[in-house]
This record gives sequence, structure tokens and C-alpha cells, in this order.
Amino acid sequence: MPDFVVTTPLGAADLLTQELQALGVTEYRERSWGGTWTGSLESAYRACLWSRVASRVLLNLHSAPADSPEALYSAAREVDWSLHLAPGATLAVDFDTTRSQITHTRYGALKVKDAIVDQLRDKRGERPDVDTARPSVRVSVRVVDNQAMFAIDLAGEGLHRRGWRTEGVAAPLKENLAAALLLRAGWPEIALRGGAFVDPMCGSGTLVIEAALMASDVAPGLHRDYFGFFGWAGHEAGVWAQLVAEAEERRAVATWPPGRIFGSDHDGRAVEVARGSAARAGVAALVRIDRSSLSAVRAPAGSGLLLVNPPYGDRLGETDQLRGLYAELGQVLRTHFLGWQAAVFTGNPVLCRELKLEAKRKHRLFNGPIEAQLLRFDVSPSHFSREFRPGRLPPVDPARREAPGAQMFANRLRKNMEALGKWAKREQVQCYRAYDADMPEYSFAIDVFSKASEGHEHPPLQYAFVQEYAAPATVAEEKVRGRRAEAVSVLPEVLGLDADHIWFRTRRRRKGLDQYTKLASEEEFHEVSEGGLLFLLNFDDYLDTGLFLDHRLTRARIRDLAQGKRFLNLFGYTGTATVYAAAGGASSTTTVDMSRTYLDWARRNLELNAFGGRQHVLVQADAIEWLNSAPSGGWDLIFLDPPTFSNSKRMSGTLDVQRDHINLVRSATRLLAAGGLLIFSTNFTRFELDGDTLSELQIEDISRATIPKDFERNAKIHRCYLIRHGDHP
Repeated sequence: MPDFVVTTPLGAADLLTQELQALGVTEYRERSWGGTWTGSLESAYRACLWSRVASRVLLNLHSAPADSPEALYSAAREVDWSLHLAPGATLAVDFDTTRSQITHTRYGALKVKDAIVDQLRDKRGERPDVDTARPSVRVSVRVVDNQAMFAIDLAGEGLHRRGWRTEGVAAPLKENLAAALLLRAGWPEIALRGGAFVDPMCGSGTLVIEAALMASDVAPGLHRDYFGFFGWAGHEAGVWAQLVAEAEERRAVATWPPGRIFGSDHDGRAVEVARGSAARAGVAALVRIDRSSLSAVRAPAGSGLLLVNPPYGDRLGETDQLRGLYAELGQVLRTHFLGWQAAVFTGNPVLCRELKLEAKRKHRLFNGPIEAQLLRFDVSPSHFSREFRPGRLPPVDPARREAPGAQMFANRLRKNMEALGKWAKREQVQCYRAYDADMPEYSFAIDVFSKASEGHEHPPLQYAFVQEYAAPATVAEEKVRGRRAEAVSVLPEVLGLDADHIWFRTRRRRKGLDQYTKLASEEEFHEVSEGGLLFLLNFDDYLDTGLFLDHRLTRARIRDLAQGKRFLNLFGYTGTATVYAAAGGASSTTTVDMSRTYLDWARRNLELNAFGGRQHVLVQADAIEWLNSAPSGGWDLIFLDPPTFSNSKRMSGTLDVQRDHINLVRSATRLLAAGGLLIFSTNFTRFELDGDTLSELQIEDISRATIPKDFERNAKIHRCYLIRHGDHP
């Protein structure tokens, strides 16, 4: 049976999988860009007709090495093109190349075209003409790592072209991306419940029309007059005709009522275009599209979904103007769409703070080359923003500043800042813990951060990260809120920071969860300095920032030991220890972590410090499984810092550092070269290393020597050991 490839916008691969499975495609293999399957030609036709999010459907023909133009030409001639191009057929070749000797796409396409033309001329005595717009057969060639893959583009042109658009306005949204947004936002389920749809900035009407086609069960490809298989010699016209007849029958029996789908725009020309497109799509009777200002938009009766793709680039000019637009949208939502679902698709998600709503979900998708986010909201008072972003400092109550408790807390924090500030200046420490529940009634950990810069002997503070330790259940919630309000009221003044530069988190015990659980999706990073190096921190999205300050001295020790060493960082997190090893002159580094997000973070930390190249390897894997399969003796210096407990769904089992440390240590020392050193660390405060069971190893407890001055109040913050083979002299 033939093999097929299907593509989709980045971020929509799982939606495509769900679609194709619903269409009966089996043994489907999902990829970030789409997927592949083996099946009948009917399954590919059905995907072309019914997939709302697919971009292309390709029929694989052949794969062969192509490390030169001559090899590419020869590989192309290995395909019997007479089976695909009938006499008189026209031809086009699309060519793409990645990490290959052939780098020029137009030249590569020309070589493939020549091979096809030469072969058919030799066989038939005639050559096909080229038609780059709508050829009888569009050949797709992709060369990756010098391996060429040849395919027939069954779509012929992008499947986002539904056949109803003849004109548009500036920056129209592609139809398959619009469909992905509707699916992500839950429109099919809302439509089934009888909900309404509103797009208050509809432009040329793409979202409105796609919503109507979806609700009325119209196949997205039904209006197209061109597919790539129409002129293909292998086309099975009877199969296609039957599928079209089925789609026509489904459209005929659909009973979606009019009066539930609305679009509006302030641009009269855009409204005219949208109405014309709706008529050509056959949904004019189902939708209402009006010229209206954003502020005048009102919700129809009942509930439903408001989905909008507001401008986020040059169309409205400067950011200040855009802020006003998003603030106006938020006002309309909060005032007139209570009880509705809302979704905003934007390439500038920071602007969504102006909505004054807290997003319940955020999805990353790409609008062409632009990375964007779809933010989803429940429009209800409980989700209205309190004028600060989730994770930022709660509103300051000036009346609390004069309370005796607030003044005592302020005096203690001020005293700490003065003493630790002198120490930090002397030791050139830019990031440190300024307060750690020094007063038990005010149970906070306060970390402060700055970035070394020219002209500052000791740079001023830039950020603060405040963690409130959750109070015991025996303490009344009213008392907890009061003390929190008192502390918050004095923090900006004592720290010398604007409230926007102070983050606030309540840290609760997260039993059974990995310590790196994601809490938000702001994806905003800030540069800070430590030890003459730069690191990216994220104060919004995770329980921890990306830099464990209590390991400052451990990282410095790694740098001192790394010269000429092969360094391995297990459970590498954001790669901070790897950066230190690279700075210390490690001959190579390997960082292993299960999370692609954290490995990308580690890569960015390395690049931020100009440590690139193939000697710095990042491995996405379960560190425990990887330990058991990695080659022995391959590293001279290993840092092993596992989480206290993890039961991540991507792990084959659970990890308990107290229970599992013996196996972890033995597996890690197996990877040590002769004379190598393992640094084993854990933040489990009740940890006890089983030295008797590990008696074959040399173990030195260096915990006390690795506790920085700013963590002296909590000497059990971590345990740290140097471990060598027992035969080490």
C-alpha cells in the first residue's frame, strides 16, 4: 500500500491526528510538522477533502542518496515518471533542502525537472511543459542530510485554499490555521450545545466562514476546483466522485440554524470582502457580518465563543496604540460577554495583559514564520485580573505599611539587605537570598537578582522573587492574608524596586509531582549574572526560576574542576552547571534531561555565554534509563542532582531519591573514567546517604562547604558529596 505524508501549521499536529483518526486513517505516525501513514488512495483523497487543518497531502514515491547535483539527477530518474505524467500533462517541481550539499532550491528543482523531462522524452519522444501555477502533476522533493525524497503533491496547492476566497485584506489568516484556532478554542463542542460565535475584528471573514463551515458539516475541500491528483495519471476518478457525493449528502442534511454566527469589523471594505466570501462559500444565510466599531459589539442571546485575531504588528502602528486596542477588547469582554468563552490569537501575547483577564490555557501556534499564542479565557468575574499578572506582586495596600508587624518585617529585611549587600559586593555576588523566614510569622523566602554591567562596581537590584511558604492548616486564613498584605506593603520600598519587578509565589508542598511543574505560559525570560556568567530566568511559568541559588558554590567548584574534562550533567534542568563546566574549560559537555523545554533553556544559556559547537551535547531522555544504557568510562566529571521525587508521565517508573540513590550513584560511577569524580547533590532535607552499602566507593561529604552564606540559616537546604572509585589513590 502507498505511503503518505501530510503537513500542517506548527502547533496543530495533534489536531490533525484527531482529524485523520476520525476519517479512518490507521497506523498514523504524528510528527511536529504533520505525520505519515500507510493506506489506500481513498484515505488520502478523504484527507484532501475533509481535513480542516492540513496544508498538503503527499504520495511518497522514492528515496535515494543525493549528495551532489548529479546524484540528485540520477535519483530522480530512478522513478518511472510515465506512471504519473500522462501524455500532454504539465509539470512543476517544488524543492526544499536541509543540512545537505545541495543548498540552492531553484537549482535543485531544475535538476529534478531535467531528469523527469529527459526520461519522458527518451520513452515517448515528447517532453511535458512546465506550469508552476496549476500543473497536472506537482512533484515535491525534499533533501535532508543528503537523502532525497520524491513525492506527488496530491493537494497541488495549499489545502488552506478552500476555493471561496478571491480577494482579501491585509494579512489574511490562512483558512487551515483559522480552523485550528476554532478547534483549539472548542468551537465544535460549543456549536453542538447551541452556542453562538462572534469575531469582532473579522477582517476578510476567515474565522467566521470557517466556523460556519464547521458547524454545518461542510467539507472544507468541497468548493475547490483544483487538486493535484486531477491531472495525475494514477487518479482514481470513481473513488473521488463517490467521496464528493458523500460530502454533498452530508451538507444537504446538515441543520445548522442561521442567526448564531456573527462577524464585524470597523473597515467597510473588509466587511464587503467577507460578505462576498461567505456567499461563495455557501454560508451567507448562516452568518451575519456588519460594519461596527469594537466598542459597539454586543453578545447575542445565550452563550458561546468569541474568537479574535487582533493586530499585533505594523497594521496599527506603535505598541501604545495596540495596548489601547487590547484594553478596549478586554472592556467589551468583561462588560458584555459574561459567561462566554473567549480566545485571542496574537503574535504579541504580552499585550493580552491589557485584557485584565486571566488565561486558563495558552497554546503555541505559528502564523507562517511568526510564533504566536492562542490564549483562552472564561469570561467571569472569578477570572478577572486583579491588575497584576499571575505570579506578580499582589496589589499594595498603603494602609498596611504602618502596622507594627509590617514595620518589624521591613526593619528585619532592611537589616538583611544591608549586611548581605556588603557581603555580596565584596564577593561579587549578583543573585542571593535576602530573607528566609527569619521571622517565623512572616514566612517568606526572598531572592534578589541583578546583572553585572559596565560602570557599576556592584549593580543595583533588578528583580526579586518572593516565595511564601504555605502556612499550616492550624493558622487561620484571615491571619495569613493579613501578614501577607503587611509584607507586600513594604517590599517595593525596602527592596528599592517597582512592583512590576517583584514576583510573588505561594510555595506549597507538591506531593507526587515533579519539582519543575509548569504553572503558567508567559515564556518571558530575564538575564541575570552569576560568577561572571549570564543566565536566563523565568519568574512566571515554573515553581523555580531556572537558577538554584543554594548551588552557587557547587557550580563554582565544577568550574574549578572542569579544565580539560569530559563533563556530564544528569537531570540537567536549565544547564547552569553545564555553563560553569564550559566556562572552566571542559573539553566536552553532555546534558541529559527528560524535558525538551529545559534542554532548550540550557541551549540558550550556553549560547548566551558564547558556548556553542558540537562538543556541547544536549540529550532528551529519562536520565535513569539513559544511565543504564550509556557507555562506561566516558566522563571525567559528573554532576548528579536528581529531583527529590518524580512520577512524570514520561518516566517508566517513579523516582525517590532516598530509595533510589544507591542505584543512581552506582550507575553514575560506572560512567566515570579512571580517576574521575562524581558530585552527587540532593535537596531532600532528610536525606541519609547509605555509605555502608556503597562501601566500594570513596565518599566525602562536602555539604557544609557548599552552603553559601545567604543560606546559612538553613544548613539542610541540600546535601552534597564527592564520590570516586574505591581504587582512587
